[in-house]
Amino acid sequence: RGIRVGYTPDVLTDATAELSVALLLSACRRLPEAAEQVKSGGWTTWKPLWMCGYGLSDSTVGIVGLGRIGQAVARRLKPFGVRKFLYTGSGPKPESAAEFGAEFVPLARLAEESDFVVVTCALTPATQGMCNKAFFGKMKKTSVFVNTSRGAVVNQEDLYDALAHGQIAAAGLDVTTPEPLPTDHPLLSLKNCVVLPHIGSATYATRSAMAVLAAQNLLAGLRGEPMPHELQL
Repeated sequence: RGIRVGYTPDVLTDATAELSVALLLSACRRLPEAAEQVKSGGWTTWKPLWMCGYGLSDSTVGIVGLGRIGQAVARRLKPFGVRKFLYTGSGPKPESAAEFGAEFVPLARLAEESDFVVVTCALTPATQGMCNKAFFGKMKKTSVFVNTSRGAVVNQEDLYDALAHGQIAAAGLDVTTPEPLPTDHPLLSLKNCVVLPHIGSATYATRSAMAVLAAQNLLAGLRGEPMPHELQL
């Protein structure tokens, strides 16, 4: 119908990458569970293995989708002492991967070798339901899974089974299917699953930048001028 479409790329890259790292740390170090123990009186005497989780130092991190956000996540995780980065996607990105010494591998190998899996890919017919029973079955029992892309990339029933039966150690999700996730959803009953309400871009600066860019797109469209960011259909 000749309708022009403006969008707001790039402005949420840093905020989403920060949230991805926060979610990863929350899941692997069991932060929500530990905070709840303080509130409920579960914090008593020191115990050697109480509230122990998994650290990033000397680990292997697998990134599914080494785009802008995936690269920003890797850039933030590198100083934690990550030993190796793996990535997968539609094809190798040697220039982007060089900064992290990241190796392009098939999805199955990424699942098998990674201590942490961070999903930052786009939702496409090829990626829908990609993180499923077979994928989780290849992961280590000590692995942590994080998704800040789109909920439909993950088969949530398979993820629940993997978490509930100790197939993987923990998961952190900022995206689900549906959104909002019903309060009685099985994933919310698990101590080893941290679910956030899709707040990847929720910083004041990012939301302001998104609003300004949306307004600039709109004004340019009304004037018949090129939008700062226009979807070319």
